[in-house]
Amino acid sequence: MTPSLLQRIAEARSDAPATRRAILDLILEDPDRALEESFEQLAERSRSSVPTIMRTCRDLGFAGLREFKLALAQELALGGSPLHRRVNIEDAADEVVGKIARSAAASVSGVRGQLDMQVLDGAVRAIAAAPHVDLYGAGATSWFMANDLQARLFRLGLSANAWADYHLQQVAGAAQRPGGVVIAISHVGGMPSLLDAVDIARGQGAQVVAITRPGTALSAKADFLIGLSVPDDAVMHVGIDAYLTHLTVIEILTVLVAQRRGEPAVQRLQRAREAFQRHGIDATTHPLQSWDGGGINTKKGDGEP
Repeated sequence: MTPSLLQRIAEARSDAPATRRAILDLILEDPDRALEESFEQLAERSRSSVPTIMRTCRDLGFAGLREFKLALAQELALGGSPLHRRVNIEDAADEVVGKIARSAAASVSGVRGQLDMQVLDGAVRAIAAAPHVDLYGAGATSWFMANDLQARLFRLGLSANAWADYHLQQVAGAAQRPGGVVIAISHVGGMPSLLDAVDIARGQGAQVVAITRPGTALSAKADFLIGLSVPDDAVMHVGIDAYLTHLTVIEILTVLVAQRRGEPAVQRLQRAREAFQRHGIDATTHPLQSWDGGGINTKKGDGEP
């Protein structure tokens, strides 16, 4: 039977030099924290250096920390219970909270190491300059992400539409033109109708930004691949790690596109915020209504008989 990664780490530490042994000990002590940390953070905690971290990863058979982290995340995904990969059925409530919070933090922290900054910059340039942006989501979760990003891009002054209906995705693809951008979001990355819509848009000269896992059919069609690998979820096919990583990328894209578009985008955001402050729902002047037709949360002396 092939030994697990953690078993290999435990075996490697016995013959490792003192500095590398300290690194391996920290990983064994808290694998989730090791997933969260950067090269620099792990080096500081182990009182070593970034080159030493790299050599330690290579000793274990990995090209670098990124590849090591992906393998560690996959192994941790197999542990735990059917409820969560890091939680055991007998864990106390405080242990459950701590494990899930650390796991979620590791997912968000891991986004930085998975992003190709050159590809990200190309995607931002294309989106910021596009005469029109279409966003496609495959499935309920991806549709939510597409709708959220569409609202953000619209507030920045971009012409943007999000399409949930697969037929309308294809119609929108046919209406694309050179310079336009399609942002396709799918963790699974293999929905045939989504792939067809992407092909149609590409045929019209649009560029495709794909937010999906590396190696999917969608990733192969992308001009700009924002590839995100996350551990499998114990309960849902598309779980919280996919939610968090995609939402983090959406926030990153929003800020970078806003920077790219400059002062006009900042002014639009400021005007929108001011409008919300002036015209937002005021519970005092617009009380919430109850089923019997009367207002709720009202007090005698404030107009209540």
